[in-house]
Amino acid sequence: MDIKVIDGGVTAPSGFKAAGLRAGIKEGKTNKDMAMIYSEKNAVCAGTFTKNVVKAAPVLWDKKIVYDVKKAQAVVINSGIANACTGDAGYEDAKSTAEYAGEKLGLPAENVLVASTGVIGFRLPMDKIKNGVDLLKDALSFSREAAIDASEAILTTDTHKKEIAVEFSLGGKTVKMGAMCKGSGMIHPNMGTMLGFITTDADIEYELMLKALKENVDKTFNMVSVDGDTSTNDTVLLLANGMAGNEKIDSENEDYTVFKEALSVVTTYLAKQIAGDGEGATRLFEAEVAGAPDYETAKVLAKSVITSNLTKCAIYGKDANWGRILCAMGYSGAEFDPLKVDITMMSANGEIKLVENGMATDFSEEKALEILSPDFIKAFIDIKSGNESAVAWGCDLTYDYVKINADYRS
Repeated sequence: MDIKVIDGGVTAPSGFKAAGLRAGIKEGKTNKDMAMIYSEKNAVCAGTFTKNVVKAAPVLWDKKIVYDVKKAQAVVINSGIANACTGDAGYEDAKSTAEYAGEKLGLPAENVLVASTGVIGFRLPMDKIKNGVDLLKDALSFSREAAIDASEAILTTDTHKKEIAVEFSLGGKTVKMGAMCKGSGMIHPNMGTMLGFITTDADIEYELMLKALKENVDKTFNMVSVDGDTSTNDTVLLLANGMAGNEKIDSENEDYTVFKEALSVVTTYLAKQIAGDGEGATRLFEAEVAGAPDYETAKVLAKSVITSNLTKCAIYGKDANWGRILCAMGYSGAEFDPLKVDITMMSANGEIKLVENGMATDFSEEKALEILSPDFIKAFIDIKSGNESAVAWGCDLTYDYVKINADYRS
């Protein structure tokens, strides 16, 4: 299946406009803080949301649209303030944002999604939000630059924008999918302070698109952890406006398989971007557990390894402390035989087996240091009990993580 990565973001698919600019929500700063995505046609809308019991107001609003209305034509996003733990007033602010944007765009409020990220516990400055909507409406564009502006406007502690676009074929029609996301801290499996927005001009039924999104998120975004904190605001939204003109995907046929694979390329790339841009991180850390009797076992073990603070510290220190990996596996709750485990560390500088059948090999510390020095490190863990595997992504734990989060509100 030919899925080509192309230069682009959320404006890559036909019919999608975007904008990003500064509305003044982030006090004393000059960077962009509001974004908008708009589809020329009302789009089928799917989404996945935080599993935190404490859900931000935008999450509550969007869940109603995704699961009841199932269609959306615009998304309004702000950074700087999360609109979380703000009670009924915060929900009214989210609703008011959708109503105001809908009025300006000529849409019903129930076709406008909203998303927020930033500091918890503060209400949105609605005068600035509404002014931002006015500015965004006038700035909407199909251009590549507009997609970049939008991707920059949703960032908080991220060090760079995160976006991707792909092109593929469905029934002889060229289809595109574009995406942008943000996420750097308060990131933990079940998503974190992670906002993701995916656009496509594919024509696909709601139920199939929602199924594809949930399955992809479970194997990509939900396999990321930066710091073990699951956010109140995490949201991934997928909009499909059907403007590519392909025959509608209404069954799990070959076109559905291609669509799912394209979505996997997008979500996998963005998941790795988030993990590698963890607050204060210097290294992207990947753990692959193979030889498992079932996917769930592999998933639990891989997640446990990348969420272990001691393992993350070892990755930061370029220390081949394999005992921390085996220890994290041992308390994960998954069943495995430690006397069957092999652990191999990999990077651009080669690979080195540290553990064979649960015991240390006679490895060279100098060689291990060389392999653990690049900015992408992988632990390949074979538990030799089956044919299933899973991959999880994290990052190292550094001094800067503490510094960033010690004064996040200032």
